[in-house]
Amino acid sequence: MTADRTALAGARLVLPGGVIEGGRLTVGGTRIADLGGDPLPGDLDLTGYTVVPGFVDLHVHGGGGASYASGVAEEALTAARTHLEHGTTTTMASTVTGEIDEVCRQAAVLSELVEDGVLAGIHFEGPFISHNRCGAHRPDLLRDPDPALVRKLADAARGHAKMFTLAPELPGGLESVRMLADQGIIAAVGHTDSDYAITLEAIDAGATVATHLFNAMPGIQHRAPGPIVALLEDERVTVELINDGIHLHPSVLELAYGTAGAERVALITDAMGAAGMGDGLYPLGPLQVRVEDGVARLVEGGSIAGSTLTLDVAFRRAVTVLGLSLSQAVTSLSTVPARLMGLADTLGTLEAGKNADLVVLESDTYELAAVMRRGEWIVGADRFTVAGNPA
Repeated sequence: MTADRTALAGARLVLPGGVIEGGRLTVGGTRIADLGGDPLPGDLDLTGYTVVPGFVDLHVHGGGGASYASGVAEEALTAARTHLEHGTTTTMASTVTGEIDEVCRQAAVLSELVEDGVLAGIHFEGPFISHNRCGAHRPDLLRDPDPALVRKLADAARGHAKMFTLAPELPGGLESVRMLADQGIIAAVGHTDSDYAITLEAIDAGATVATHLFNAMPGIQHRAPGPIVALLEDERVTVELINDGIHLHPSVLELAYGTAGAERVALITDAMGAAGMGDGLYPLGPLQVRVEDGVARLVEGGSIAGSTLTLDVAFRRAVTVLGLSLSQAVTSLSTVPARLMGLADTLGTLEAGKNADLVVLESDTYELAAVMRRGEWIVGADRFTVAGNPA
């Protein structure tokens, strides 16, 4: 091991081709330099640990007591750091419904952090959503998805808008989906009162993501299947799922996996500022949220208001509660979201040449042990000994 090269030996490695026991991974600078080879003196001993690629969160509003919708760079940095310490090495920051000009201001602040490498893009959730399914979004600030307004927000992001959530049944909805698809921006169906037919139209128009499937949309009816069935059955669509034990029953998650497969599921947090914190009162855009026993609900109305989830917990639940294989869990927490964001060439799997974004888990419990981002240990480096040295 040298100053610019670090070798991790003895770990279980979850690779694209399968799981390797007692594997060796070498980091050179900010990249994975090599996989394989015999352990050498100076390697870090990771016997008893599992190494997976860094998690990628498509949908997160805040953490550590801070919000991406605050429009304050220091708060955004706090939120990103909180989730980084829980294994999210790549973050797409999500806004919430607000006045158009205010959301544009927030986008300008977040864009600077994208350019600084802190964030990987911006997801606009609202204001182009259904009044009937607005959840934790202020109803009086909702707007129809007029393509001119959608474009205004996209322009405010200076090329860093990666995804818009909108309700395609609203006036301008399908036109906005087509415009976003033409610009290479993900159009996501969510917070919608759409039916089955309109959802199919949206998919044909270019929508490729279901925003937190099942939540904030009509349920499945045997004569009116609604958006859920349309989004689940179409191979062009990736579905977001919140695996916190609150938003979805495990059987519903299993249904989604059984229909779509891990290759079409992105596990997200949808976390608000209370993630990584305790119970109490927190802002979510212009609204107030009370967190009790880890469950976030609006002070007014009591609607579920995002989550307090972190992706290390989502990974652990995926394996221990849902019974997913390690490879399936990695697919949904790293590979699929990286692909959606157009970043599959640099992250999302453990392969030579990709970013050295690593999450180290205890192999028996899948509790988080350490996190590395681009070759730099964020947390947990002091847990490991050098091979051949006493503990």
